[in-house]
Amino acid sequence: MPTLVFLEHHGDALQKGSLGVLAKAASLGGADAVIAGEGAKSLAAQAGRYGAAKVWACEDSEVAQPLPQPRVDVIAQVVSDGGYDTVLFANSVLAADVAAGLAARLDAGLNWDLADIELQGGELIGKRPALQDSVYVDVGWTSTPRLALFRAGSFDATETGGGEPEVVDVSPAYAAHSTTLKLVAQDSAESGGVNIEDADVIVAGGRGLGAPESFTLAEELAQALGGAVGATRAVVDAGWYPYSAQIGQTGKTVSPKLYVALGISGAIQHKVGMQSSGTIVAINKDANAPIFDFSDLGVVGDVHEIVPKLVELIRLRG
Repeated sequence: MPTLVFLEHHGDALQKGSLGVLAKAASLGGADAVIAGEGAKSLAAQAGRYGAAKVWACEDSEVAQPLPQPRVDVIAQVVSDGGYDTVLFANSVLAADVAAGLAARLDAGLNWDLADIELQGGELIGKRPALQDSVYVDVGWTSTPRLALFRAGSFDATETGGGEPEVVDVSPAYAAHSTTLKLVAQDSAESGGVNIEDADVIVAGGRGLGAPESFTLAEELAQALGGAVGATRAVVDAGWYPYSAQIGQTGKTVSPKLYVALGISGAIQHKVGMQSSGTIVAINKDANAPIFDFSDLGVVGDVHEIVPKLVELIRLRG
């Protein structure tokens, strides 16, 4: 039976993380997708390019807002109608809530923070990082449906060359508690840059920058590299930078190809949010900062002296 993948979308674009999970599932023997929200049907063709043979689409008014419980109803109905024994999610605030709600609804096992999944002897086995990402452990499920939530950046969103998928309308009977909550307002921080969850390059700043105005260093370097700006919790709590840029245990989990840390000590709460980055470069004047223990390249020095020169060199080469 093909695997079902929850595809999250904002506006008219499917999220890169969920498309990566879809492409991975398709490579394991076939995958279908479920999309819930405004414009779901119009996104089906895009899902097909990443391996979805069938797309279950729900455009009911109940899923117009980005709330988890109505989506739990939709996916539960799709699992029942399609007979799926595996449902996969790419980690996000919304997807994590949906996955947890679905696990409770279906009395299903949920493995989270997975970095990979593979077939072993015909059985699906998840790969979960352990011991601060120094090892990977195999995890499984004792019953079906199997639910899995993957950490950000686990898979590349690579088109598989699939064709037009079959599109199936779905409109479940919504539970009373699923429609009780209403979103009365939604404010988004304005940003002209790249979303940190999708960025290939992130320049993140910590308290070592010294002052909120010094974040211009991170912004200039990110602009020169074509990347996005991130921040630590301490910086966000101090009001230096918006919460939407927070990376770490209580913020966003990112996995860019290049992560540049400016004045970040490297506490474990921040590490868990960026440790799967491809290459980590740290600039810090404290030679004993923990971040140097897991950086690929460490520079001991003053960010206020090093970063402007680095920006200048990058622009000259560009």
